[in-house]
Amino acid sequence: MALIRFHREGRYWIGGSLLVGLMGIGAWGLWPLPAWLGLSLGGLWLLWTGLILNFFRYPPRACPAEPNTLYAPCDGKVVEIKRTFEPKYFHAEMLQISIFMSPLNVHVNWAPAPGKLLYKQHNPGLYKVAWHPKASLLNEQTFLAVVQEPGKKYYALRQIAGFLARRIRTYPDAGDQLTSGQEIGFILFGSRVDILLPPTAQIRVQPGQTVRGPVTPIATWS
Repeated sequence: MALIRFHREGRYWIGGSLLVGLMGIGAWGLWPLPAWLGLSLGGLWLLWTGLILNFFRYPPRACPAEPNTLYAPCDGKVVEIKRTFEPKYFHAEMLQISIFMSPLNVHVNWAPAPGKLLYKQHNPGLYKVAWHPKASLLNEQTFLAVVQEPGKKYYALRQIAGFLARRIRTYPDAGDQLTSGQEIGFILFGSRVDILLPPTAQIRVQPGQTVRGPVTPIATWS
């Protein structure tokens, strides 16, 4: 049986929660509380610690990496598929797939397809709920532009902070070569990832569908 792994982004959260628990046990030994109060506080601590451990879990994933296939960049639910204009790098009409990650999802982000990361930009912004239609425009986010074959195979990613998310991590830098299923980042707590594709891409998911990164195929190059 494989051991449960936890992401490095959770080391302070997990360590802090365990420290609070040890301090609470020590304090109870010095200043005994009524049994009902001690059990209530202990139950709340167990619930909080369980949520933290669940949030920062890091299950091993193997990307199939089939040619001409793009995979989900994260776990979550597809909340929107639409045509939109991308103004930051490609300056063109693109297909957008938006995936909402609840606090119960794994929050690692993966590269959906290989290519060279040509552009990376972080923008501060608001913290609307991640499924809000304007979250893609208004919320704090990091934008990535990746090209595999100029003019044909390219995509953009937006890591978007949500109402609870206050920290976006993006590991690769402009100029790096990405591979399918490569870990590229982490977003703390409820958030969203948009992937933007050329108009000729064939979408393989639909709104309301649950996806697993980097396992679920979401589109193919035409």
